Amino acid sequence: MDFTDQRLSYEKGTLDQQSIPTSPFELLKAWMNEALAQKVQEPYAMSLATCGADNKPSVRIVLLREITDNGIIFYTNYESAKGQDIAENPNAEVLFFWHELERQVRISGSIAKIDTAKSAAYFQKRPHDSQVGAWVSQPQSGEVASRDVMEQTFNQLQADYPDNSQVPVPAFWGGYEITIEQVEFWQGRANRMHDRIVYTQDSKQNNASWTTKRLLP
Repeated sequence: MDFTDQRLSYEKGTLDQQSIPTSPFELLKAWMNEALAQKVQEPYAMSLATCGADNKPSVRIVLLREITDNGIIFYTNYESAKGQDIAENPNAEVLFFWHELERQVRISGSIAKIDTAKSAAYFQKRPHDSQVGAWVSQPQSGEVASRDVMEQTFNQLQADYPDNSQVPVPAFWGGYEITIEQVEFWQGRANRMHDRIVYTQDSKQNNASWTTKRLLP
């Protein structure tokens, strides 16, 4: 398949370095709220890139679940391939792409597990069947003989934990927070003259100030 003749002219917005907020968190929340208002489907879906000791990068979609004062939080299986990468190399990057708004956001920083109580509180907010499903993945990304084996395990767990019962939080499941060190906001523009503004933290201390710079497209 040849896509060399397929292209669009991005003309929906601009990004002015002189008028952006001093903190990337303000702009991230503003863009996220715009995406929600424009009914972008799952605007909190993000591509998470990790790289373990083998130096081979891996990327997959995860769901942003919270923007904190210092970073962003998502939840997953700690024994997954991504969990292994994170244990070996606590650096990660995520990418949001909102085609409807012709925007991208790249976030990079260090990643660590969050408090177990916070993970447990979120786990109990998940739909009952999703809680049960988390127990099936032991480990996530591990090989399974067939779909039938998965279904049988799921059905047995549903019998063990019926709808009116509390599903325990797996020890191998919980949240990670990426402490943000750099954020790039990308706004598509016509003629490939895209706006790219990067925020970089002056210091890794809390409440540190941020500097911005414009990048060539």
